[in-house]
Amino acid sequence: MELTRLAELARQDAGRKFYSIAHLLTTEALWEAFDNLRKDAAAGVDGVTCSEYEEHLVENLVKLHEKLKSKAYRAQPLRRVYIDKEDGRKRPISISSLEDKIVQRATVELLNAIFEQDFLDCSPGFRPGRSAHDALDQVGRVICRGPTEYVLELDISSYFGAPGQAWRFQRVRFPHRQGESHPTGNRALG
Repeated sequence: MELTRLAELARQDAGRKFYSIAHLLTTEALWEAFDNLRKDAAAGVDGVTCSEYEEHLVENLVKLHEKLKSKAYRAQPLRRVYIDKEDGRKRPISISSLEDKIVQRATVELLNAIFEQDFLDCSPGFRPGRSAHDALDQVGRVICRGPTEYVLELDISSYFGAPGQAWRFQRVRFPHRQGESHPTGNRALG
């Protein structure tokens, strides 16, 4: 499997740069991405549902792959909806079109194969097979292992959407593996 090989290359050389991975967005990768989508998810602006797309799945995925290869693929606008929050306010969410979801899922799989190698086991945030419960379990283990002088609680719910966010993202780096120096400080994707 291509993803296994990609992950192994990333694991072997923490400083390796991947300049070309788009060729790995194959029809098979798109098919697997489609299989991994929630079939009951809401439709995007195009109104296409999984069941409708699946009626001509092979043809649709081949066309999508051709658009990707020819660089004719363009993401569609997001459909904005508002859901109720417990406090009575509304929370906005954006819904991608089905083909955008397929391409996003396939791309995530490629990027995970590369970047999962750089994360420490103690970092569960937004990673495959890990959850907020894993983070809470880890906090519990740390607190229970020895004396804890203080626990700091922060609410960062609006932190990344606040004005002046650009400087924050400029400072985001992927952590290096424990005991290894990372030559570039950050893995690059060409």
